[in-house]
Amino acid sequence: MSVNLDENAFKCWICDYSSRGIHRLVRRYGDFKSRREWEKLDDKIDLSSASSLEDLFKTEVEETEIKDVISMPDSFKSLTSRQCKPTAIYPKKYLKKREITSEDVLAWKIGYCDAGEFSGRIIIPSFDAEGDLNYFIARSYDDNWMKYKNPPASKDVVFNELFVDWTNDLVIVEGVFDAIVAGNSVPLLGSTLREDSKLFKKLVKHDTPIYMALDADASSKETKIIKKLLTYDFEVYKIDTSGFDDVGSMPRSVFQERKETAQIMTQEQMLIVEALGI
Repeated sequence: MSVNLDENAFKCWICDYSSRGIHRLVRRYGDFKSRREWEKLDDKIDLSSASSLEDLFKTEVEETEIKDVISMPDSFKSLTSRQCKPTAIYPKKYLKKREITSEDVLAWKIGYCDAGEFSGRIIIPSFDAEGDLNYFIARSYDDNWMKYKNPPASKDVVFNELFVDWTNDLVIVEGVFDAIVAGNSVPLLGSTLREDSKLFKKLVKHDTPIYMALDADASSKETKIIKKLLTYDFEVYKIDTSGFDDVGSMPRSVFQERKETAQIMTQEQMLIVEALGI
């Protein structure tokens, strides 16, 4: 095995397994003694100011991120108030049909537009870790042929990161309505997860246990994502979403039952999945 402390990487030349994050290797395979020995490697790493192994690999200079500055549509009207305008009756009917509760509306800051570019659409905003608006989804509630209309902003965001609990297991879903049902979750706003995306980088940073719950018709894409996550030594589970169009159409009790019985995924398990074509 080769280990590069400067690059925080390792590679096994027998099984060809490689990854970034030596602390994961030590934590998973090392005993108490080896973990203590690891902490003594101060000829390469300054341990005096590190409170945890994760702190050892923080870069000295943080990159300055230039945020996309966006705002809600001019005609946006909140549905969180008890006293809404008469035009709210139609978006409220749509949300009720999808079993979105008043608690969901409040938690997700849901509103709608009855005029302008996003007229006839439910609006669900996304806030970054600092509470700034970084995206929103606009879903038609009036049978418009275009179900979703994207705002003028990048989709490379951690949707509603402000409310994500990285210390708990996290469900990865496709859409925002799926995320409302799933609980502590992040929607991909699609069915792909790139390694250079903000979400993937956050997952690596927090080493979060992940539950995959993409739509049944996206099984091949879900398999690719799971394989990618396993190469980074994530703890990954697969939730069965069969029998439903998506997680958003599941009764919440059914989703929780399926999450509790979710199958843990391993490299060996993925070989079986690919061999059987499931």
